[in-house]
Amino acid sequence: MHHQPPTAVSAKVVDPPELAVELLAVPKVVPELRRAVRAHLGCGCLEVQLCVSELLGNVIRHVGEGTPVRVRVARAGGAVIRVEVTDPDPRVLPVLLDATGEDESGRGLVLLDAVARRWGVEQGAASKTVWCEVEAGEA
Repeated sequence: MHHQPPTAVSAKVVDPPELAVELLAVPKVVPELRRAVRAHLGCGCLEVQLCVSELLGNVIRHVGEGTPVRVRVARAGGAVIRVEVTDPDPRVLPVLLDATGEDESGRGLVLLDAVARRWGVEQGAASKTVWCEVEAGEA
């Protein structure tokens, strides 16, 4: 019997259909997570992939590489897709910076703000969830 090796990104589908993934926030899982999102949604959905990448990247940069996170991608009604990334640090909050052409970083939330209909942060006692909602595209 041939067994598939476990992957870094394992997903479970629940009803209503959503993608729920628990992983360690490290750069190498970003492309795997983007592939899982594409497969789950059945389309390219570039805006959703961008949001997942930026939210996970923010955790890596500002909370710390290797932080355990939960990523959730679900249809929020109609053509809206909600992306949530939960990490265990309620203190480090995302800030929308005014990055200039000379800045090498600080554009993640600017990009998120540009493609998302809305986004925000839900703080818990021992965690925070950064979320955004985008229109589902066929791209």
